[in-house]
Amino acid sequence: MKGRLLLAVLGALLGLSLSFSEEIKASAELINAKGELIGKAVFVETPVGVLISLEAKNLPPNSELALHIHELGKCDPPDFTSAKGHFNPFNKKHGLLNPEGPHAGDMPNVFTDDKGNLKVQVLNTFITLRKGKENSLFKEGGTSIMIHAHKDDYKTDPAGNAGHRIACGVIK
Repeated sequence: MKGRLLLAVLGALLGLSLSFSEEIKASAELINAKGELIGKAVFVETPVGVLISLEAKNLPPNSELALHIHELGKCDPPDFTSAKGHFNPFNKKHGLLNPEGPHAGDMPNVFTDDKGNLKVQVLNTFITLRKGKENSLFKEGGTSIMIHAHKDDYKTDPAGNAGHRIACGVIK
């Protein structure tokens, strides 16, 4: 409820008309390299992008970690390379600070607490859950959400020096 109120206020400030009558949602269960369930992400279509609510545990404590959407809906442990590269339907370069970017799957870094827990909401304005759109997460082959071992530098192509993949979830 609080999230809808915040979106309604944001929409009013931006002059947008918000309707939640046809709410489009998705989710992903995140697993680690051992295939153990460590978290969940919920995706909600908004008038300005997709709001991602993510909770995970057993990540590196007190860490800044890269968060990305990847181009294939496969999360085969232990390295999750089955998810392929970043979701990039517009053929841009990697990085939120790259003048030739970003990928649609590029998002801000996230931070864990001293116990390795993560609880965050991220608004990605480059993606949609609406089927048939070029930037839809429900494209043929699907997509996945990925947490990397290091922070994203926001400019180095193709992956921002984010390190290996430590958690993955297929978006459904």
